[in-house]
Amino acid sequence: MPDATYVRDAFARIADRYVLTNHVLSGGADLWWRRVVTSRIRKWAPKRLLDVASGTGDLALSIQDACPDCEVIASDFCAEMLEHASRRGMQKTIVADALNLPFESESFDVVTVAFGLRNMADYEAALKEMLRVLRPGGKLVILDFSLPKGILRGPYRWYLHRILPKMAGLLTGQTDAYEYLGGSIEAFPSGEGMNQLLIKSGFVEPSCLPMTFGVVSFYEATRPG
Repeated sequence: MPDATYVRDAFARIADRYVLTNHVLSGGADLWWRRVVTSRIRKWAPKRLLDVASGTGDLALSIQDACPDCEVIASDFCAEMLEHASRRGMQKTIVADALNLPFESESFDVVTVAFGLRNMADYEAALKEMLRVLRPGGKLVILDFSLPKGILRGPYRWYLHRILPKMAGLLTGQTDAYEYLGGSIEAFPSGEGMNQLLIKSGFVEPSCLPMTFGVVSFYEATRPG
């Protein structure tokens, strides 16, 4: 599991260049990934949504624009990242640890976490906390990196460990902040592994949609109700 202090410090150091770096490293695919998630959430017409580990607010801002009748709250334990979210137009932000969310139980229709669960110190504890703040029947959405299968797996792992940290270092000046990324993706449960973790954490009806040849996966799950 990632070290929380190291992760917070790393994100604080790359906050100023985080959005640009994501666009460059993904070839702009991150914009499409978030559009897919936002389109799905818009169909649910939620009234209150929490974006956990929101960072600079990419997903939260997309949902806020697409769902004007929904109260969208962006939370993150790195204040420097949330400052950027606010400057970009995020209306409601709160500095909070995902393992101890400062919200009442059953207070959100939807909880989202994009590229953040993988960085948390305890995946299951974080998921149980998200379950707690969801209303019965509420939806959890996870968007995170995964490893492609088949012939692309080897080349992608080479890129992940050898090329990506160097590119990110050139863009941010903080190579070490990205050196742990490959290992975190390798260790992170994906596909059926994530579905089983969601069930173990108390969710039902988990599903997984691999995107961009399996480099990213989009998960949904429901709080029993």
